[in-house]
Amino acid sequence: MIDKNTNLKYVVTGLLLAILMSAMDNTIVATAMGTIVSDLGGFDKFVWVTSAYMVTTMAGMPIFGKLSDMYGRKRFFLFGLIVFLIGSALCGIAQDIVQLSIYRAIQGIGGGALMPIAFTIVFDIFPPEKRGKMTGLLGAVFGASSVLGPLLGAYITEYISWHWVFYVNVPIGIVSLILIVRYYHESKQHVKQKIDWWGATTLVVAVVSLMFALELGGKDGFAWDSTPIISLFVSFAVFFVLFFIIETKAKDPIISFWLFKQRLFATSQILAVLYGATFIILTVYIPIYVQAVFGGSATNAGLILTPMMLGSVAGSAIGGIFLAKTSFRNLMLISVFSFFIGMFLLGGLTPETSRSMLTVFMIIAGFGVGFSFSLLPTASTNNLDPRFRGTATSTNSFLRSFGMTIGITVFGTIQSHAFSNKLAESFQGMAGGAAMGGIDMSKPQQLFQAEARAQIPPDILAKITDAMSQSIAYTFMLALIPIGIAVITVFFMGNSRVISSKEADKETSGASRI
Repeated sequence: MIDKNTNLKYVVTGLLLAILMSAMDNTIVATAMGTIVSDLGGFDKFVWVTSAYMVTTMAGMPIFGKLSDMYGRKRFFLFGLIVFLIGSALCGIAQDIVQLSIYRAIQGIGGGALMPIAFTIVFDIFPPEKRGKMTGLLGAVFGASSVLGPLLGAYITEYISWHWVFYVNVPIGIVSLILIVRYYHESKQHVKQKIDWWGATTLVVAVVSLMFALELGGKDGFAWDSTPIISLFVSFAVFFVLFFIIETKAKDPIISFWLFKQRLFATSQILAVLYGATFIILTVYIPIYVQAVFGGSATNAGLILTPMMLGSVAGSAIGGIFLAKTSFRNLMLISVFSFFIGMFLLGGLTPETSRSMLTVFMIIAGFGVGFSFSLLPTASTNNLDPRFRGTATSTNSFLRSFGMTIGITVFGTIQSHAFSNKLAESFQGMAGGAAMGGIDMSKPQQLFQAEARAQIPPDILAKITDAMSQSIAYTFMLALIPIGIAVITVFFMGNSRVISSKEADKETSGASRI
């Protein structure tokens, strides 16, 4: 899949830049969303800005992964990069929220190709014993992006312009494009396969239906039991069943379900969903906790995630380094227990918890999660023929993103209800807003605004911050359920580990002598 003229150093640099750019995009945009809406208007439609990107990204992942197996990695990676850059440039010049949503969908199409194919290229160009270190590096960048995104987004929005939240992708992407075009030389040997158009179509419709249902459900005008949301869930169920039937009969399916018969692959996909669903709530609710309970600006709240980023980078790197020395299961046991302990400690947060203790808790949780960034993509492709690697890595990326969407939807609903219930308990018997110092309890965003916060009577503020603290801690505690399932899943991974090139050669030579 690679020829001798490929310069590995420059190729890896190009891949790292592309991963950083695409993985950071959603978080950097989320930080700037308030400013964007105030400039462009369309508050009732701003959810589409995020939804459009996520839907096209997730729908494209398995398709681009399969196409890269069929026709080569380079052309589809470059296609994704170019489309992403075009979408970014268009987003920067959007005149209204509808235009921005359409351009974000274009951007998402490109993003769906970048992440899975980048990991697959690493598996192609490095021997087994070096893949762990390289995927550890890529995984560290992926983990760091979840923290760098909000910080960069806050800084750019405050000191430059929200337009540069999108424009900043262009120079990064151009450097990545030049490096991959110039230094990545792929072999021309690819297996000709028939494109599974029906499978691709039903998959896209199923994913689009589910993502829109999860993104819009429970928001203004779209109650969970409303006709549009129920229709979207029904559409997902019907087209997913059709997709499954088509894939079991297709000669060259988009997703090869036979891969799930392999223990290591199947467990890695389950873990991708569980880790995605739980890690996302840390990146969302820890800044909210800091800003609402401790007070402070959005930028400072974003900075509080830095220890978790450093922990995840360390975990990803250590996991990659030891990958060739022990089994996936042994390393993932370290990961999942560290994650469980960190989340358990975070589940005990109170307004009296010091920032130093919060930092320690985040480092522990981040360290555990970091292992998954390097280990799960590698485990998904372990001992697989190169023509299935794109499918395997794209499936893993897709399921992690799917888990993130499920997690933020489910746990977001839980936290919101818990917060409302705690408020009701705290102010039970108090007569309306006047009794509560004139504070509108339907607008908890006052907790994030220094000016409004300063006008809240201390006793009222204490009740509100305590309710927020309890609701977030309760959410973290409930997150122990999927992490507990992850603990059990890890034990089923078996004793598989990365086999080095030398070990493989010895096995081959030994077999030939026999």
